[in-house]
Amino acid sequence: MDQNNLQDMLESLIAGTIDIDQALMEIKKLSYEDLGFAKIDHQRPYRTGSAEVIFGPGKTPEQISAIVLAMEAKGNSILVTKTDADAFEAVSSVVSRARFNDVAKAIIVPKMQKHTAKQGISVVTAGTADLNIAEEASVTAELLGNEVLRVNDVGVAGIHRLFDSLDVLRKSNVLIVVAGMEAAITSVLAGLVSIPIVAVPTSIGYGSNFEGLSALLGMLNSCAPGVATVNIDNGFGAGYLASQINHAKSSSIV
Repeated sequence: MDQNNLQDMLESLIAGTIDIDQALMEIKKLSYEDLGFAKIDHQRPYRTGSAEVIFGPGKTPEQISAIVLAMEAKGNSILVTKTDADAFEAVSSVVSRARFNDVAKAIIVPKMQKHTAKQGISVVTAGTADLNIAEEASVTAELLGNEVLRVNDVGVAGIHRLFDSLDVLRKSNVLIVVAGMEAAITSVLAGLVSIPIVAVPTSIGYGSNFEGLSALLGMLNSCAPGVATVNIDNGFGAGYLASQINHAKSSSIV
């Protein structure tokens, strides 16, 4: 329930179209809604500016669809991360506006009311194999009210490709850099721009990559300042943080 929904509910109470018990039930749900297997934090948009996000792994398609349906009734944007087509089939059967991003493996239900997206975020990938995590970051930032520029496959094995994009990247307010292997692109790029970087290590690499540990350590130990590193394959966390940085440069509210 956003501010408009709350106002509509109070006006309905005054008009007598709902009774006090119904109004109290709606107000109680402002805190959280108990579905038995999940307690949905409907109050989170008031505290943080955005609704909670559904982490897909470990949940059944039926559980995910029930959570999405409850959240959709409150008018908030909805994002399900790291999910699959089975979950999307269940969700789309109850929320027809839902769409599935196959690259990001994400289910997205945007707000009915459109907001002007804020420019300023660029997402950079070292290689094509990093695209799924980069796209998770991109759709997260877009759902939070940002325009996202995607610059793909510009890793250090062909560093001239990165140089060709520098003029565009330097116009950003924040960069998300997504890389596996040794993640060298992070330090290189941080030494070339005056923009904060949110680094995302991916689990892409050969055996000694240790499922993303080498990329994580490379980003954490970057010799260039201005780099903040999220967890392995955490595209969502990067997109969320980048959105906060981008919107901090504006008084607009998403």
